[in-house]
Amino acid sequence: MSPNARTANPINVTEPVKKGEWHPLSWNTKPIEQLPPYPDTEQLEAAFNELKSLPPLITSWEIEALKDKLAAVSRGESFLLQGGDCAETFDACKSTKIVNLLKVLLQMSFILVHEMGTPVVRVGRIAGQYAKPRSKDFEVIDGKKILNYRGDLINSYEQNAVARTPDPQRMLEAYNKAGLTLNFLRALSDEGFADLQHPEQWELDFMKNNEYYKDYVAMVNSIHKAINFMETITPNTFNTLHKVDLYTSHEALNLYYDSAQTRKVPRKSDWFNLSSHMVWVGNRTRDIDGAHVEYLKGIANPIGIKVGPPFEIDDILKLIETLNPNHEAGKIVLITRMGVDEVESMLSPLIKAVKKEGHPVIWSCDPMHGNTFSTNSSIKTRRFGDILDEIRSTFAVHRAEGSYLGGVHLELTGDNVTECVGGANGLSEKGLDTNYETYCDPRLNYEQSLEMAFLVAKEWNKSYR
Repeated sequence: MSPNARTANPINVTEPVKKGEWHPLSWNTKPIEQLPPYPDTEQLEAAFNELKSLPPLITSWEIEALKDKLAAVSRGESFLLQGGDCAETFDACKSTKIVNLLKVLLQMSFILVHEMGTPVVRVGRIAGQYAKPRSKDFEVIDGKKILNYRGDLINSYEQNAVARTPDPQRMLEAYNKAGLTLNFLRALSDEGFADLQHPEQWELDFMKNNEYYKDYVAMVNSIHKAINFMETITPNTFNTLHKVDLYTSHEALNLYYDSAQTRKVPRKSDWFNLSSHMVWVGNRTRDIDGAHVEYLKGIANPIGIKVGPPFEIDDILKLIETLNPNHEAGKIVLITRMGVDEVESMLSPLIKAVKKEGHPVIWSCDPMHGNTFSTNSSIKTRRFGDILDEIRSTFAVHRAEGSYLGGVHLELTGDNVTECVGGANGLSEKGLDTNYETYCDPRLNYEQSLEMAFLVAKEWNKSYR
């Protein structure tokens, strides 16, 4: 347990609970990481209870549908694409931002489907990814020590002590923004935005300079031909081609937000976090005796576990067993984030140990978080080549161990930002400040994301075709 762990603000449990029984607030007695104290517990409890009374954002059957699809991934029958913003902001809850992220996730998934010939499960880091862990609690601004920014769900990016004070009303704002985002995503997904017959409509101009643009055009033409052929030989139209499933995910970091929306549903005995289809526990919050693990062990949602150095294999095995004691397929997504230089030495023993214990996990690669560095100008960035090399090394280790790498977990955006260096067009460090938008970690832009999709497909084919 980190020396920074502390006791959380106490929240009263209003429902009768048997002694020793799990409930959405049983974590409240455990030491908690990465969540600064709220200065006013009464205001926190008021916001918590208001959030608890609001309608759920998603449904239990959507969660169960995702779990079934993830079970297919664990059997090597599908592939998981999880991606989106490092941390969503309230100001970015705009139609253009949401459309662009949906565009890039859809295009990436169709590239993977077309190139790999396997179904793809799409999970966005969206509609709830408003909080971020930080390596330091404080920063110094103009000679004054203030709390670090931890995402709009907790405090403000404004650089003053008042703005950085944790504000419980932000949980209600996050709920409202997540609801607006989900509503728009569902409308787009259900009403033909993903129409495979017109993928050229998704084009964003700055893809045209990429070396894979010709491959992309060839793929679009191939889709056209396949659809036209099927419509020629059958009188039925393919309505299913107009709709796609997109699931949501976020890191379960602010447990007040997540537990307020955790409830039972009629005719089911399980507890569901109805703010998101999938949640994950971070590399800094996965202590088996901590509050986050206590909360996550009681919900039925699929759970991601970030695994990167430092870690002990025995601790990871205990964590998987704690969160999935029934060895349910589709429940655990093990998201490795080793860093390009550590993959070969660290991943192989972990794969062997998990296989030996018989855990039916989905293996996914997060090549972003282990490869962050700062330039001489103190701009945080990542190299496209390092991201790709970690993916290649991760595929290679899984291939050598007879294991299936079933997914990638990427921080990306559909916007033309300049945050990660490299890629086909060779963005340099000098060009980073052209359109550097992120408040937290650097993201792949639209063009880099599509390029990465082609390259991931090539590595998957090398390993599994």
